[in-house]
Amino acid sequence: MKPRTFNRRDWMRTTALTAGGLGLIPVSGFCETPRAPVRISPAGEALYSPFFREYLPEAGYNAPLAAKLNANENPYGPSALAREALSAASASGNRYAWRELMGLIDEIAGLEGVQPENIITGPGSSDILEKTAMVFFQQGGNVVSADPSYMSLIQVARSCGAEWKPVPLKADWSHDLEAMEAAIDDQTNLVYICNPNNPTGTLTPADALLEFCDRVSDKVPVFVDEAYLGFLEPEAQKSMVSLVARGKNVIVARTFSKIHGMAGLRVGYAVALPETLERINAITRGGMGISGPSIAAARASMSDLDFLNECRSLNTSVRTHVYDSLKELGHKPVPSYTSFMIFPIALEGKDFLDSMTALQVGVRAFHFKDQNWCRVSMGTRAEMDLFLDAVRKTLV
Repeated sequence: MKPRTFNRRDWMRTTALTAGGLGLIPVSGFCETPRAPVRISPAGEALYSPFFREYLPEAGYNAPLAAKLNANENPYGPSALAREALSAASASGNRYAWRELMGLIDEIAGLEGVQPENIITGPGSSDILEKTAMVFFQQGGNVVSADPSYMSLIQVARSCGAEWKPVPLKADWSHDLEAMEAAIDDQTNLVYICNPNNPTGTLTPADALLEFCDRVSDKVPVFVDEAYLGFLEPEAQKSMVSLVARGKNVIVARTFSKIHGMAGLRVGYAVALPETLERINAITRGGMGISGPSIAAARASMSDLDFLNECRSLNTSVRTHVYDSLKELGHKPVPSYTSFMIFPIALEGKDFLDSMTALQVGVRAFHFKDQNWCRVSMGTRAEMDLFLDAVRKTLV
């Protein structure tokens, strides 16, 4: 049977009119961003590629949870300084915040070592990924990326008529840069790389990626999504932004949603060549979607290095605890560099999700590399102990 294509309106209408089956799939269930259409199999799975699909829980992703570990949210934020700034700025909520936004852009440019004209902002980095896809794939073409990878840009590109050319990750979970370069043809409009990668939590070595982006960006733009880079130790945070400063056709996305703990406040940015940003700004004004209070919170959070260091330390400690505990239970988690982790599960994905949800623990389940996987976000130590207890009860 040919898979059906559902867009957001279809989901909403089906949810309203259907008592079971696909009608229980929530709009918020896909890729942390719900706007792009997703193909749904007759079994009710989200189909991304022939090798990559996501299982969807019967109760949806909005079920009551004691441990919400399905969206890679930072459980410790926003920082106290960010909350204070947010509250103080709310009194100016009747005003547009363009001046404040320009201040944030100046600070980001200083942090990244580029000029303000190299910065575009948006309500989260996924918004910028999607807008880039709308601009780059108006006339079709194709996008090359790893498989599996974060699907936001890819799904929007496909909805614009583009082809996705997925390249499986290597056995060591790094991007197969050689195969990705070989996949580029005269119809390739963009290469997309998520590093560290989502949903695997794994890292492609920075030196190899830097060499790849330096070379390949002379042929086709390369978009590097660094949403989770902040969870690496500072000395290991080797961004691709330096290539933009050298005039290379590279786009680098960052976000305040992860290490800053501001997923609900919606602030992100990208660093790119001015001519690239002119193409995007010709279609949409990215900063228009960010509120003044959110801008104030982001600026305060940038200066709160103690909070960022504490989040990184807590995340590493909890991640180590979960990794070691899963191994003690006989599982084989994949070493992670992010705020989430994957491990293979010997259970049908939907049954696993339903069991975990019934125990009020929210996680994600995928199928790739011929194996079912659980992806679990790192919450507090108490939340992760709830997760581990649910795993013991579910994966016996």
